Amino acid sequence: MLYRLCAIALCLLLASCQKPEMPQGTIAKVERAISGQTIEVISTADKIALLEQIRLIGIDAPDLKQQPWGEAAKQRLEQLIGGKQVLLESDIEDKDQFDRKLAYLWQDKILLNEQLLKEGYVLASVRSSPNTKYQQRLINAQEWARLMGKGLWNPERPLRQTPAEFRQQNQK
Repeated sequence: MLYRLCAIALCLLLASCQKPEMPQGTIAKVERAISGQTIEVISTADKIALLEQIRLIGIDAPDLKQQPWGEAAKQRLEQLIGGKQVLLESDIEDKDQFDRKLAYLWQDKILLNEQLLKEGYVLASVRSSPNTKYQQRLINAQEWARLMGKGLWNPERPLRQTPAEFRQQNQK
């Protein structure tokens, strides 16, 4: 128990030492959540409304077939965005291999990628990617959820396979 409290205190100390970032990006209206890590937004480029898929940077949500975690992550993301406008902040890499735009998702000064991690709905994705602007924040949020036993870290009902392991096993 003492170890857990020290670890929590250390995470809070590390988070408080970071200077607050003022995100820069584009405003878009969220149409819907496709999964716990992908949304559709209506963006207006050149005065033309476009429906565009956005993949949240730095997180890996359980597959929708990984029940109950996949659907729970999608529902939580839908609750957070609620058809509102969001700020899409890009990083080094613009698109993923499926041609989805990559972005950090901000709403009311809250980094939603980080919020999903803090609440234990998704995992931090630390694979080799040039998109590392908020990597330490995302890792700290996941560690917080793990230490607190939140969501997929709940010791009574933990996620047994990472989303990547699940997809690899089920693509046959």
